[in-house]
Amino acid sequence: MEKGFKKVTMKDIVEACDISRGGLYLYFNSTSEIFVEVMKLESEEADDVFSDKITEDATAIDILMLFLKEQKKELLRKKNTLTQAIYEFYFENELPKKDNILKKQFDSAVIIIQKLIEAGVENGEFDCEDAAGAARNIMFVLEGLKISAQTIGITSDMVDRELIYIMKSLGVED
Repeated sequence: MEKGFKKVTMKDIVEACDISRGGLYLYFNSTSEIFVEVMKLESEEADDVFSDKITEDATAIDILMLFLKEQKKELLRKKNTLTQAIYEFYFENELPKKDNILKKQFDSAVIIIQKLIEAGVENGEFDCEDAAGAARNIMFVLEGLKISAQTIGITSDMVDRELIYIMKSLGVED
């Protein structure tokens, strides 16, 4: 998080973790291998945080709003974020599609959001003819906001405007 992916070395990791060089190399051969494991752990942790906050009586709107609020928190977080390092990693390394953790996370989120939208349509909470398209669009908007947060900067109001637009596109007016 401090140096990004491109600038971090195995020596930096040894020093930050206060472990032996041999101990680190016993499990990992490169910063790339470590970073892939870090991304996997971050993904699992994010899923746990989100799922722990869903109540049994939550509606599709409640769940989508909770998801979007969690995304907003991440987007506006200035410190302790791996976003820049993640982009550096993917620009630096050509990974086979089957090994692309970001793509897996993206595709998984699209499927979950699609099912959530379909459930909301069934319950009369959402008005949407193309749940898959809407889910993909939501994820592309969020990904664009992540890049904007790292490059041009975004404000809470900017994020709110996009999230309100997402909800309105699903027929939710509040």
